[in-house]
Amino acid sequence: MKRVAVLISLLAVLVAPTGADGARKMLVGIFDEAETLGYPDRSFPMLKTLRVQAIRTSLYWGGPIGVATRRPQKPTDPADPAYDWTPYDRMVRQAAKYRIKVVFSIYRTPRWAGGRSLGNRAPKRARDLRNFAYAAAKRYSGSFRPDDADPETIDEPLPAVRHWLAWNEPNNPLFLSPQFKRVGKGKKRRWIAQSPRAYAKICAAVYAGVRGTMIRGEKVGCGVTAPRGNNVPGRRRGSMGPIPFLRALKAAGLRKFDAYAHHPYYGRPSETPSSKPATNRGARGRIAPPVVLGNIDDLVKELTRLYGRKRVWITEYGYQTRPQDRLFGVSYAKQALFLRQAFRIARRHPRIDMMLWFLLRDQRATAGWQSGLMTASGKRKPSFNVFRRLPR
Repeated sequence: MKRVAVLISLLAVLVAPTGADGARKMLVGIFDEAETLGYPDRSFPMLKTLRVQAIRTSLYWGGPIGVATRRPQKPTDPADPAYDWTPYDRMVRQAAKYRIKVVFSIYRTPRWAGGRSLGNRAPKRARDLRNFAYAAAKRYSGSFRPDDADPETIDEPLPAVRHWLAWNEPNNPLFLSPQFKRVGKGKKRRWIAQSPRAYAKICAAVYAGVRGTMIRGEKVGCGVTAPRGNNVPGRRRGSMGPIPFLRALKAAGLRKFDAYAHHPYYGRPSETPSSKPATNRGARGRIAPPVVLGNIDDLVKELTRLYGRKRVWITEYGYQTRPQDRLFGVSYAKQALFLRQAFRIARRHPRIDMMLWFLLRDQRATAGWQSGLMTASGKRKPSFNVFRRLPR
């Protein structure tokens, strides 16, 4: 009976009119940089078929495909010889060709700036990051003509990018480390939350760099938080819950940003997009509930208390499928149903301006993510057509 009920619900999703979820404007998009950076010729026609309005891509400051693997002599000049923007230029031109907006997430500190091997350390000097953000915003201002462009496009300025993010999931040690730091001596020795202090400087640097160009329409999103954290200092993988992290950002002095971004992923396959999460207890019994889509208002309420009525961007969301992921995945039918429900919840929320699904195509790696609208081999799941029919 459960299987029949799911199939009936899916059928209702597939035939529902596109205007059924209301008329409020919200950017609907995809985050799959492996596709948009790695295979733009095959991915962008598919994104057009899906009626994608926005794509998110990490703009790597450092790392293997980082723009600035060596220190630039003129860091605010996007034409400095140390910078290599090649894959990003190509992707931005492809996006413009299909009238898709780009959301660039500036991430990963180069070794020369203090990022070490993984690039997940905050830069030693915030001005290095600010200068890079300025150069990036100038390059993608809509009027910059690169000297090293393809001969076919050399007379055309690079398309404009107006949506920016500072980092990715800074409350997770995989992306920003350390999360906690021990200070003091003897009986006064204690743990403090270090990642919000570091991230407050990261966000401020990206905001100052992008907005320092004085280009109209630029928007910078901060937070970009993971949905949960264990809140236990001293653990190798100690992390912070999104609400404690947000409070600590305010205490660390973060003042300016245009939107708060969050990734409200589900916690177990039995959860629907409207499910409320179980409460996490961290060190000393401190309560730190996850923030999934079903309780997104908990985060919005705290954001309002601390920063006023800031806009909210959901810059990552998705449901994995089985048999690709037998532990965390749901059936193809449920993925399609949950996708439609999730976007309906977001669209009806008065503060959410953007929602991006992760991914377009399943990742091939054994430990990869399997929430694509297509399998790794390119087979379309039922969610593909559901996404294509979402109201815009």
